[in-house]
Amino acid sequence: MIVLPHHPSEPPDEHCFRPLRPGTVLADLLPASRVRDTALVVGGAALTGLAAQISVHVDGLAAPITGQTFAALLVGTALGAGRGFLSLALYTLVGMAGVPWFAGGGSGAGGATFGYVLGMLLASTVVGALARRGADRSVLRNAGAMVLGSAVVYAVGVPYLMAVTGISLGVAVATGLTPFLIGDALKAALAMGVLPAAWKLVGRRG
Repeated sequence: MIVLPHHPSEPPDEHCFRPLRPGTVLADLLPASRVRDTALVVGGAALTGLAAQISVHVDGLAAPITGQTFAALLVGTALGAGRGFLSLALYTLVGMAGVPWFAGGGSGAGGATFGYVLGMLLASTVVGALARRGADRSVLRNAGAMVLGSAVVYAVGVPYLMAVTGISLGVAVATGLTPFLIGDALKAALAMGVLPAAWKLVGRRG
């Protein structure tokens, strides 16, 4: 990032430093306003709902393979913990109210896979908090944040699946966790490239 010299009597333009300032997430680089924050929250919910419709059903799995988790983690990382939580909370509440934008066009609460939705709500907050500590600005740290976020989703989703269906831990892991790990690794790899690259682009333009 190139910072143009300024007159000694004039304070430096803080916007020149903003992309590299600790505590900043990508969404903070947009002009601050309530309209911005509202649009980001609604847009994040809509993105998660859209990604949830990219769905592949596989016999024997507790849930379809979707882009839902990836979108939720991406939203949390780009928006930060507060807006990420609100965005996924909106997604969850609207889906509970009957809008068919859970995985595979599902809606409502209480289903066997609803725990994964709750897990994504928590995970978006966790990765958003990590992003404010710079976890989205390097490949390795971003990979760690994505892995932790995915682990949070399963930490909520698998026990919920067991509680609703009455299956054992072994069966829950075999049908609701293990088959999704390869896909999660691919999604994490994609995020590892996208988010740090976005920061580099912002730095060059700054």
